Amino acid sequence: MIRVSTKFDRPDTAFVERLAGYSSATIHEAQGRLGALDSSIKPVDRRMSLCGPAFTVQCAPRDNLMLQTAIEYARPGDVIVVSAGEYSEAGSFGDVLANACRAKGLGGLVTDTGVRDTEDLRALGFPVFSYSVCIKGTVKETVGPMCQPVSIGGQLVRPGDVIRGDADGVVVVRREDAGAVAVASRERVDAEAGYIAAYRAGKSVAEICGLESLLVAKGLVIDGE
Repeated sequence: MIRVSTKFDRPDTAFVERLAGYSSATIHEAQGRLGALDSSIKPVDRRMSLCGPAFTVQCAPRDNLMLQTAIEYARPGDVIVVSAGEYSEAGSFGDVLANACRAKGLGGLVTDTGVRDTEDLRALGFPVFSYSVCIKGTVKETVGPMCQPVSIGGQLVRPGDVIRGDADGVVVVRREDAGAVAVASRERVDAEAGYIAAYRAGKSVAEICGLESLLVAKGLVIDGE
């Protein structure tokens, strides 16, 4: 017998809402260039966006039994994070399960395997980020861990960590760091707004980024006209 628990601590909803206001790239940079999932995991529609607590599940390749189980037990707002061994030749999730997720109010799906029915997924608007698109069906045979740490896209994701996905990719923020990363993200956005304003006011890249001294320090000499 394999016993699993679906109990885990979720982040403060206020932190999740704040992080949802920043791009995946901004959050990645703000937390020290950490947490970015492999760039192969992308939304099936670039307009899709998600941010919520990770509800983690481990699936065997070409087997979506535990994915369906996760949908049953996840709470509204949760993002189901599926680790299935970066297996591209399976369509483990499609429009039928997406409708089940939408009916429960789930926040989205991130998986390192394939999905299908992408036209219907786009029409439904339920956020789906996947490793591949594949029409090949799956079985329901293998039980496995749920609400335990999983490896996906080169990152360790724990239940309750914050998952932020948008057109550029997916980033994970540790639950206990969510508040601090939200603050750091705000600071980064403000700093970048200052750079943009300076460029529009006529300042050069060399001035803003300190390129001249940096290039000299690295031994690069540029002969100008």
